Amino acid sequence: MLELSILGFLYETPLHGYELRKRITALTGHVRPVGESTLYPAIKRLEKAGLLVRETRPGPAAAPRQVLTLTPAGRDELRRRLADAEGPDVTDENRWFTLLAFLRHLDDPTAQATVLRRRLTFLEEPTSFFYAGEHPLRAEDLDDPFRQGVLTIARATTRTELTWLRTTLTDLENHLVP
Repeated sequence: MLELSILGFLYETPLHGYELRKRITALTGHVRPVGESTLYPAIKRLEKAGLLVRETRPGPAAAPRQVLTLTPAGRDELRRRLADAEGPDVTDENRWFTLLAFLRHLDDPTAQATVLRRRLTFLEEPTSFFYAGEHPLRAEDLDDPFRQGVLTIARATTRTELTWLRTTLTDLENHLVP
């Protein structure tokens, strides 16, 4: 997801590494902090793959900055990763939110709807964090107020997301989403 975040933010505008790190941290930092030891190797991999380029530009003070710009191949790669998202990309909430943050860059409403339908299918499957054997437990099935809280919050979040997904899918199908 780090590479997806790099590609997504650079799709919008060229950035220097510090600004890119700030934006990624704002998006995912509370869950997965982004350190320089993680970010810069990912940038180098993407650069080596021809997905982004570095350019030295004057800094606002004295020191020059290395500004990162997405190449046409990088733009294509972002769109491919968005369109092909499945599995953990749509089932893991943190990965899903990162993907969702950049889904607008997938220009085709039909392709956007396909990705949203994958998430919808996942959310419509009965599931729980807690089980009795193979039977998923609901908040009402538990005496533990803390586990009830987990399930109550998850249910409310899922209901809200299901409503949003269905509305957005309808809008995409009716070409109401730009």
